[in-house]
Amino acid sequence: MMEISGAKIVIEELINHGINTVFGYPGGSVIHLYDELYKNSDRIKHIITAHEQGASHAADGYARASGKASVVIATSGPGATNIVTGIATAYLDSTPMIAITGNVAIANLGTDSFQEVDIIGVTQPIVKHSFIVTKIEDLQDIIRQAFKICMSGRKGPVLIDIPKDIQVAKCDYSKKDILPLCKIPKSKIENIKKAAQVINESKKPYIYSGGGVIASEAHDIVLSLSKKISAPIGLSMMGLSAIPASYPLNLKMTGMHGKYSASAAKYDCDLIIAVGVRFSDRATGGKEEYIKNTKVIHIDIDNSEHNKNIRADITLCGDIKQELSMLIEEVEAKDNKEWINKINEFLEKQKTFEQNKTDFIPQNIIKKINDYTTEDTVIATDVGQHQMWVTQFYDFQKPRKFLTSGGLGTMGFGMGAIIGASVALGNKKAVLFTGDGSFGMNLTELATAVTENLPIVIVLLNNNVLGMVRQWQGVFFEGRYSSTILDRKTDFVKIAEAFGAKGFRATNLNELENILNENFSSKSPIVIDCILDEDEKVLPMIPPGGSIKNIITE
Repeated sequence: MMEISGAKIVIEELINHGINTVFGYPGGSVIHLYDELYKNSDRIKHIITAHEQGASHAADGYARASGKASVVIATSGPGATNIVTGIATAYLDSTPMIAITGNVAIANLGTDSFQEVDIIGVTQPIVKHSFIVTKIEDLQDIIRQAFKICMSGRKGPVLIDIPKDIQVAKCDYSKKDILPLCKIPKSKIENIKKAAQVINESKKPYIYSGGGVIASEAHDIVLSLSKKISAPIGLSMMGLSAIPASYPLNLKMTGMHGKYSASAAKYDCDLIIAVGVRFSDRATGGKEEYIKNTKVIHIDIDNSEHNKNIRADITLCGDIKQELSMLIEEVEAKDNKEWINKINEFLEKQKTFEQNKTDFIPQNIIKKINDYTTEDTVIATDVGQHQMWVTQFYDFQKPRKFLTSGGLGTMGFGMGAIIGASVALGNKKAVLFTGDGSFGMNLTELATAVTENLPIVIVLLNNNVLGMVRQWQGVFFEGRYSSTILDRKTDFVKIAEAFGAKGFRATNLNELENILNENFSSKSPIVIDCILDEDEKVLPMIPPGGSIKNIITE
């Protein structure tokens, strides 16, 4: 046992919990913590971003790509408030992240002192738990508890607010074992049997697979269940990489901008087996029509999701992998030839909706990038039309290879996330698809990518408008394009070069292919500015509150 400072305790506990990289931005209320980071730079790496929001998204991307908890550090006041969007993004997508903020000295709390913000109060609705450390003797156990909460059950962000004087104070310290994760309940076998009976009686089963499948590493067993009962799989956006695109019964994403076949099969099925999904409004549309003539089995680790958005006939609460392992033993193998024939009809009809052109359009750009990546390449997006095009046309083959803000829909997420993902995987090649609107929000993180010398390819689908909102204005607001035509004169190639990256512009597929041939293997960041028509639409589209009956295909 030895007496050390609070700042030193933080570093020791992070290392004890397997953290070797943290993201953040220094400031007065964390200066002692940063001094310890400096002293321990051989044991734990700190990556400074251009903005605290970028740091929080980088930590998020690190966690999503690795499956491990990540850490972001920010100073008090504006530093803390700048990571709020990143915390909310992580919370809505169940990402395990520890946010450490500094604060003013305990005696100054509540006095409106310089750079004081009640960050506990600000973030309370968007964290699994939050702590403010008021005794140095509690610091070690608070950090241990934070990691346990962060990684137990449905994962999510935890905030630790550490006043400046706690970082300076000293107490006796000795290493302790990492706290075990909370035990996850298991469904009773009679409930498993009831679910199996419903599956066995189903003629047209449909598996709706989400982010919980990836979190529990249950992708293989979902695939096995699909094969055993001849059930197509529709994916939520968060679950998109759970099932290989090459699997014939993977219909890809369902919902508002999902594939026609995925949505049509959902509305025609007699049973939805929902695993690790929360039935968001963008996925369901009109809820009454969504479950009309359909039974629902909902399997999720979070009991609060059951019957929250969609009524379920049977609910199973527990770890997805654990629950499916029991369930698959009870279900009977079946060969639903008529149902599969119907699925193939939906797939054939889908082909008539998708453009089959050689033009410089999003689907061809994305497919061209797909030719240069491998199944291990991490793909990130920002939020908007480009995000939906990627979900429709990129072929994901492995879990944790698709990073996007699904729940919060955070424009500006992508640059930080792709940095974090590349770092998590050992500075490996990674690709960000973004739009000019999203990219403009956090493009300063190019400085971080260049400084860290990361082999990131940024594909900018540039239509000079806020495409998704503009599309809605065109469809639902009679073409009143209020503040969505950007008409900016920004030269993204010059911006890339100014940050120290390489910049290129493509206006056709031949130009794009030449750029990729010469530069895709670059060991440092490149930006490819792809010039698109402002009227390119994301189709199909099911209007808000609508169903397959209202689908817009052209």
